[in-house]
Amino acid sequence: MANDPQDQKENESSSSLPRRDFLTSVAAGFAVAGSASAAASVVETDVEIKTPDGTCDAAFFHPASGSHPGVLIWTDAFGLRPSMREMGKRLAAQGYSVLVPNPFYRMGKAPFFTDASTVNFGRDRAKIDPLMTSVTADGNAEKDAVAYIAFLDAQKQVNKSKKIGTQGYCMGGGLVMRTAATVPDRVGAGGSFHGGGLVSDKPNSPHLLAPKIKAKMYFGIAMSDDKQRPDDKDKLKEAFIAAGNPAEIEVYSTCFHGWCVPDMPKQADGTPTYDKAEAERAWGKLTVLYKGALA
Repeated sequence: MANDPQDQKENESSSSLPRRDFLTSVAAGFAVAGSASAAASVVETDVEIKTPDGTCDAAFFHPASGSHPGVLIWTDAFGLRPSMREMGKRLAAQGYSVLVPNPFYRMGKAPFFTDASTVNFGRDRAKIDPLMTSVTADGNAEKDAVAYIAFLDAQKQVNKSKKIGTQGYCMGGGLVMRTAATVPDRVGAGGSFHGGGLVSDKPNSPHLLAPKIKAKMYFGIAMSDDKQRPDDKDKLKEAFIAAGNPAEIEVYSTCFHGWCVPDMPKQADGTPTYDKAEAERAWGKLTVLYKGALA
């Protein structure tokens, strides 16, 4: 904005800054330039993947040169759309070859939603539920996971000597666990952020898959989810400890379900769901997880 005091500061001569502040400003400028350069060097391609149930449309992101660890991103209930493409692009800029499928390809091509912030659950629930069921139905995510990882392994931009990572949001949290359990020797890391339905009393509850999972796992749990189901995090923790593969489980004490995704609908009282600062902290956890486990 024209009246923003920050604009006034930026128009001042650098000679008016103390030397330490000036050097800090220069370093920050280089960091921004480096980040922009990395993003500019990312290649984005729309691809199609054959699965036992049809053809999945997807987005594939990778650095312009070299081969890199592969990553599979499972979207939330609103599917493949610009906000999820941006996540794929950002991760690719950090040195990964990233696949973001349309998880609802059985129902049609993406996008089903272009901006999730416009979703009205009262109006759109009848559309959302069948989409989710199309991928969460028993056996579907497992078939898809095998096909998606096979696609990644067939790409020259993917370093097959490195493990594959997978991350998921909301609905995608449980799909991460199903992926890691289905292809345990290939998946080295899994991150679930405000994952839904991770623990239930049903025989197909994702937490019961812990003995099949070899990947290092991170679970970022929303405060609002934890309030509704406070025992879930303990059951999740116990399941992975019993499996001999302790997971890192963290409750984000100020965050609502969906806090990591920029275009989430607001809360009923108008409070923003997306929390940029905490979303960045969660992204930092993901970065550390992948650097340590995708070797």
